[in-house]
Amino acid sequence: MENRKFMIFNISELSNINFTQVLETSSDTIRISVNGLKTFVKWEGDIPLCVDSLTTKEGPYTLEEMSTILSSSDWLSQGDSQMPIIT
Repeated sequence: MENRKFMIFNISELSNINFTQVLETSSDTIRISVNGLKTFVKWEGDIPLCVDSLTTKEGPYTLEEMSTILSSSDWLSQGDSQMPIIT
């Protein structure tokens, strides 16, 4: 997991993701920000072409950085009482 990287991007670009190149399995398994506007994908090794070509990307982030981001109010609703688990 040391080589795992994360990229946040606008949900409007989700159709550009080739799920054979990232560690998520489909658009049904992604996590969406509280406001419904952003999501992210993760990968290991070199940045996948589908991720690199996104125009709204933020990152890449490390696991530690992404854990901090996902702990913010942008990603945790008030009802969520625990730290997000990402692997």
